[in-house]
Amino acid sequence: MSEETEQDINRLQERWAKLSDIIRTRFGKKPDIEGILFLIGVRELGEMPSDFTKEQKVDLMHIALCAVLAPGGYFELGHLDQEGWPHWEQLKPLPHVDIFSQEVFLKSYIVDYFADIYDI
Repeated sequence: MSEETEQDINRLQERWAKLSDIIRTRFGKKPDIEGILFLIGVRELGEMPSDFTKEQKVDLMHIALCAVLAPGGYFELGHLDQEGWPHWEQLKPLPHVDIFSQEVFLKSYIVDYFADIYDI
């Protein structure tokens, strides 16, 4: 691993820790990636959590993935359905990477999503 890549990963870990602390303080429990994606999905939907079905929770995580990856040119908001749920169009394929690289890739987009909100 190059020194620059190691520095980038260390910086990402610092930003991720800061985001995790903010969310833990706000919601009272340590978040994992899935929990943070759920929060992003709810935020993007614009509704407070209610009794979402299991299918709706999966849909919220999909909405979150699309929203955080949109700045990278992977997705674009297509339309909102009659119930106000966003539907996204995939513009380009996601990179095929190993599980570690996939986590780093996703975390980097998640912290960027929250960067302006929480100054991380």
